[in-house]
Amino acid sequence: MHVPEGLSRFNSASEQAASAALHEVCAARAWGGAVLARRPYPTVGALLAAGDAATAALTADGLAEAVAGHPPIGRPRPGDPVSAREQRGMAGAPDALKTELLELNLAYQEKFGHVFLICATGRTGEELRDAARDRIGNTPEREREIVRMELAGINRIRLARLVQPQADA
Repeated sequence: MHVPEGLSRFNSASEQAASAALHEVCAARAWGGAVLARRPYPTVGALLAAGDAATAALTADGLAEAVAGHPPIGRPRPGDPVSAREQRGMAGAPDALKTELLELNLAYQEKFGHVFLICATGRTGEELRDAARDRIGNTPEREREIVRMELAGINRIRLARLVQPQADA
């Protein structure tokens, strides 16, 4: 079976390099350790499945550690191309929308104790705002379930990008 170039590169990377790359995907140490422990991966699908399983297995503390690695929606980390790419839907948003999302982010953080986490890739500023409006009314338990699902989506996108051929990465 032929292993794609990017996956082969990840499989053969040193433990330190692979661990650092996984930390860029997800800030939870337990997540990275679980994915790292199952190398080598025969297919990208197997890697994604391992990432999903690691996300599902995160404890409350691990989930909090993962979420803490994400900037607020509408405020990507300066100089971070991944953060900027993922939040592209907010890039050209009108100032009023940015202000409203900032206020929603603050209210959400006040209620739940962490940033509003959503898989922002491919979503418009309006969609992000509407999701924040909808989710702020959730119970902490329901929101924790949604955050885990959103984190899984983010991690899948980032893992897939990690193992793309060099020219596309």
